Amino acid sequence: MYLTHPLLADCRRLFLRKYMVHINIGVHEIEKRDAQRVWVDIDLYIPLALSTPRHDQLDEVVDYDFMRETIMQCVGQRHIHLQETLCDEIVQALLQHRAVRAVRVSTAKPDVYADCEAVGVEVFRFNTTL
Repeated sequence: MYLTHPLLADCRRLFLRKYMVHINIGVHEIEKRDAQRVWVDIDLYIPLALSTPRHDQLDEVVDYDFMRETIMQCVGQRHIHLQETLCDEIVQALLQHRAVRAVRVSTAKPDVYADCEAVGVEVFRFNTTL
């Protein structure tokens, strides 16, 4: 769906799938006692002009570590009530990178219900400053 948007036609998509973090998240009392598993998926859309290496060097592209480090900064050591809050914070932090034209972030809690794989939230945003 996103890949067909005209503003993304000249972009490369970097992704991170099912990055698992253990965090304090949830509004119910049982969720406030212990950390829960949360999967984070990210798609970063980077213009080819800013992500096509000429010399096969890491500093010519967006490093994958940026996504992981951003997630860890956002989850921190505090309790987060809502997945919506977590997604929004990760999106805003990722959009601070000068090369990111757009981002999609989803979070999923795989241990909430026994009758489904996970429940989650997804957010997509364009960088309006580019």
